[in-house]
Amino acid sequence: MILEAALLHVKPSHEQQFEHDFAIAGQYISVINGYKGHSLHKCMEQENKYLLLVNWETLEDHTIGFRQSAEYLEWKKLLHHYYDPFPVVEHFEKVLEN
Repeated sequence: MILEAALLHVKPSHEQQFEHDFAIAGQYISVINGYKGHSLHKCMEQENKYLLLVNWETLEDHTIGFRQSAEYLEWKKLLHHYYDPFPVVEHFEKVLEN
Protein backbone atom coordinates (compact mmCIF):
# COMPACT_ATOMS: atom_id res chain seq x y z
CA MET A 1 0.00 0.00 0.00
CA ILE A 2 1.27 3.45 -0.97
CA LEU A 3 0.23 6.70 0.69
CA GLU A 4 0.19 9.79 -1.51
CA ALA A 5 0.46 13.05 0.43
CA ALA A 6 0.12 16.61 -0.83
CA LEU A 7 -0.04 19.91 1.01
CA LEU A 8 -2.52 22.07 -0.85
CA HIS A 9 -2.35 25.84 -0.53
CA VAL A 10 -5.66 27.16 -1.80
CA LYS A 11 -5.90 30.77 -2.94
CA PRO A 12 -7.31 32.85 -0.06
CA SER A 13 -11.09 33.29 -0.01
CA HIS A 14 -11.58 30.28 -2.34
CA GLU A 15 -11.73 27.63 0.40
CA GLN A 16 -15.48 27.05 0.40
CA GLN A 17 -15.72 26.61 -3.38
CA PHE A 18 -12.58 24.43 -3.35
CA GLU A 19 -14.13 22.10 -0.76
CA HIS A 20 -17.30 21.88 -2.84
CA ASP A 21 -15.40 21.11 -6.05
CA PHE A 22 -13.12 18.67 -4.26
CA ALA A 23 -16.16 16.65 -3.17
CA ILE A 24 -17.23 16.46 -6.83
CA ALA A 25 -13.70 15.52 -7.95
CA GLY A 26 -13.83 12.43 -5.74
CA GLN A 27 -15.91 10.67 -8.39
CA TYR A 28 -12.99 10.84 -10.83
CA ILE A 29 -10.25 9.45 -8.63
CA SER A 30 -12.37 6.76 -6.97
CA VAL A 31 -12.88 4.78 -10.20
CA ILE A 32 -9.17 4.28 -10.89
CA ASN A 33 -7.75 0.76 -10.51
CA GLY A 34 -5.67 0.52 -7.35
CA TYR A 35 -7.43 3.42 -5.60
CA LYS A 36 -8.09 2.53 -1.95
CA GLY A 37 -9.53 5.77 -0.54
CA HIS A 38 -8.69 9.37 0.18
CA SER A 39 -9.20 12.07 2.78
CA LEU A 40 -8.87 15.83 2.82
CA HIS A 41 -7.85 17.62 6.02
CA LYS A 42 -8.07 21.36 6.66
CA CYS A 43 -5.26 22.97 8.64
CA MET A 44 -6.35 24.47 11.94
CA GLU A 45 -3.59 27.09 12.00
CA GLN A 46 -3.81 28.31 8.40
CA GLU A 47 -7.29 28.44 6.89
CA ASN A 48 -6.30 28.06 3.25
CA LYS A 49 -4.00 25.05 3.79
CA TYR A 50 -5.12 21.43 3.30
CA LEU A 51 -3.57 17.99 3.46
CA LEU A 52 -4.66 15.45 0.87
CA LEU A 53 -3.98 11.79 1.63
CA VAL A 54 -4.71 9.09 -0.95
CA ASN A 55 -4.15 5.36 -0.52
CA TRP A 56 -3.07 3.42 -3.59
CA GLU A 57 -2.31 -0.24 -4.10
CA THR A 58 0.90 0.61 -6.03
CA LEU A 59 2.82 3.74 -6.96
CA GLU A 60 2.03 3.14 -10.63
CA ASP A 61 -1.71 3.14 -9.90
CA HIS A 62 -1.28 6.84 -9.15
CA THR A 63 1.58 7.93 -11.39
CA ILE A 64 0.39 6.07 -14.49
CA GLY A 65 -3.14 4.76 -13.90
CA PHE A 66 -4.55 8.05 -12.62
CA ARG A 67 -2.20 10.68 -13.99
CA GLN A 68 -2.52 9.35 -17.56
CA SER A 69 -6.31 8.93 -17.47
CA ALA A 70 -9.24 10.93 -18.79
CA GLU A 71 -10.45 11.11 -15.18
CA TYR A 72 -7.30 12.98 -14.20
CA LEU A 73 -8.03 15.62 -16.84
CA GLU A 74 -11.43 16.21 -15.22
CA TRP A 75 -9.85 16.28 -11.73
CA LYS A 76 -7.30 18.78 -12.99
CA LYS A 77 -9.99 20.97 -14.59
CA LEU A 78 -11.94 21.11 -11.33
CA LEU A 79 -9.08 21.66 -8.89
CA HIS A 80 -5.75 22.85 -10.25
CA HIS A 81 -6.73 26.52 -10.61
CA TYR A 82 -7.20 26.76 -6.80
CA TYR A 83 -3.55 26.10 -5.90
CA ASP A 84 -0.88 28.71 -5.25
CA PRO A 85 1.77 27.47 -5.30
CA PHE A 86 1.15 24.21 -7.11
CA PRO A 87 1.53 21.35 -4.61
CA VAL A 88 4.38 18.91 -4.34
CA VAL A 89 3.03 15.36 -4.29
CA GLU A 90 5.01 12.70 -2.46
CA HIS A 91 4.53 8.98 -1.92
CA PHE A 92 5.19 6.98 1.25
CA GLU A 93 5.26 3.34 2.22
CA LYS A 94 4.54 2.15 5.75
CA VAL A 95 7.55 0.98 7.75
CA LEU A 96 5.99 0.83 11.23
CA GLU A 97 2.53 0.77 12.75
CA ASN A 98 1.49 0.54 16.40
